[in-house]
Amino acid sequence: MKFPPFGDEHAIFRKSVRDFCENEIKPHVEEWEEAGIFPREIFTEMGKLGFLGIRFPEKYGGAGLDWWYTACFIEELPRSMCGGVPLSIMAHTDMATPIINLLGTEEQKQEFLAPAIKGEKIAAICVTEPNAGSDVAGIRTTAKKDGGDYVINGSKTFITNGTRADFLMLAAKTNPEAGHAGMSLFTFPTDVKGYSITRKLNKLGNRSSDTAELSFEDCRIPKRYILGEEGQGFIYAMKNFQGERLVAALSATAGTALALEETMRYVHEREVFGRPLSKFQVTRHKIADLATRVEASRAITYHAVNLYNDGIECTKEVSMAKIFAADASRVVIDECLQLHGGYGYVEEYYIARAYRDTRLMPIGGGTTEVMKEIVSRLMGM
Repeated sequence: MKFPPFGDEHAIFRKSVRDFCENEIKPHVEEWEEAGIFPREIFTEMGKLGFLGIRFPEKYGGAGLDWWYTACFIEELPRSMCGGVPLSIMAHTDMATPIINLLGTEEQKQEFLAPAIKGEKIAAICVTEPNAGSDVAGIRTTAKKDGGDYVINGSKTFITNGTRADFLMLAAKTNPEAGHAGMSLFTFPTDVKGYSITRKLNKLGNRSSDTAELSFEDCRIPKRYILGEEGQGFIYAMKNFQGERLVAALSATAGTALALEETMRYVHEREVFGRPLSKFQVTRHKIADLATRVEASRAITYHAVNLYNDGIECTKEVSMAKIFAADASRVVIDECLQLHGGYGYVEEYYIARAYRDTRLMPIGGGTTEVMKEIVSRLMGM
């Protein structure tokens, strides 16, 4: 079997994503980076093109495809020439909505998943808190039963799409004394009384993606909004993180490859001491080293995609892929900026934005340190 199994249909799909990114996103990036947000219409347009429900059932508007089509999608998003818009889209497609497809009731899928696939509703995953990031079990937001409702109190932070999400995939403690066994997940519509956006965060990178702090004060939601079984939220979240981290590895690898591509173009054009920068052996060897890192990143990530797509337990491999891809992005893009010299330090060149945006990779979706702890434990240490 060909590996990776990309064929003509994948190429057609890949081109449609690239065309959209280059024609509908790239021309507006500077404006949206300055604004700290991009139009909702991007979601609806991507929904019409079938980009927001690649692996979801056709019954809800999805395409019913596999993870290799997701790989094509994620790999083309960097062609928008920014990290912010792709981050918001991925938070919607591969962080917040997959758990609804996996656990949701028919009613929840019709109310939340179907409109999310169409791009009519924007989703956000809502786990991280001011005192609980990678330590998911340490969240303090509570969901207490009161008659036929749950009453939500607490706060969240670093929530991508947080300023305009129509619904959240919310993690809260239904039994605070039970540790990780007391956590549950909910679908949470943001028009509920008591819910508020505390503030929009001003970030180092990914600036066109809105990120917010959120507050919940006696927010009432009906019991029917719980996802799966009460008390199983930690287990569900850990499973959901595998897809999120795999997407992060794919995104990091693709973004790094694009930065290297742009740098190769630059060193061919830039003249130093009367000849192109690419004519210097030190430059060529540097490029060879960086290209090797990109290919290694792609190989380990595709291996994880293959396992995950086949339903094989691969927590270790997914964690390794995120570790390696995040580190490669940080190292390669730093060296690419160096090859740009002073021009790499000014905003008119793409590499400056790539440098800022990629710094999130070893942090978001579980830090590199947490990934290493997962890998070492799965190795029996």
